[in-house]
Amino acid sequence: MPATLRAICADITTLSVDAIVNAANNTLLGGGGVDGAIHRAAGPELLAYCHTLNGCATGEAKITPGFRLPARHVIHTVGPVWRDGKHGEPALLAACYRHALKLAAQSGLETIAFPCISTGVYGYPPDLAAPCALRAVREELARLPSIREVIFCCFSEEERTRYESLCEIFLA
Repeated sequence: MPATLRAICADITTLSVDAIVNAANNTLLGGGGVDGAIHRAAGPELLAYCHTLNGCATGEAKITPGFRLPARHVIHTVGPVWRDGKHGEPALLAACYRHALKLAAQSGLETIAFPCISTGVYGYPPDLAAPCALRAVREELARLPSIREVIFCCFSEEERTRYESLCEIFLA
């Protein structure tokens, strides 16, 4: 049975899923936006654990326990900073989604929630990021039948509508 893809407007730190994805920075030591919210909600144990990981390269992913979060795990990935789209940004953004899904499958996880990676302070245009994310997820899910649900957890109704429309197109 193929995985369910859906878009919601919610606080990602409140979701009871196997893993939430953190749009992290290279240090993995917290920051603003989604990253800061996840670190605050997970508690100081997350920061202590992240100190042992030696950071993360852009496009890669690392997994930690969820600590005080309802999610059992946090998969940290570092999205690209948008320059102009001609410096590998689409490939790096797609890699974030692919590596997070691979890590989830390798860890025996079935449900995962993604924020809109790189669309905040990293400046990736949301109308370009969303189709890149959906394409990467759809392609990766074809190789990972153990993942049964992917949630795109959006910050605004506008983002949710964009992802929901794309989910319908990509699943048609």
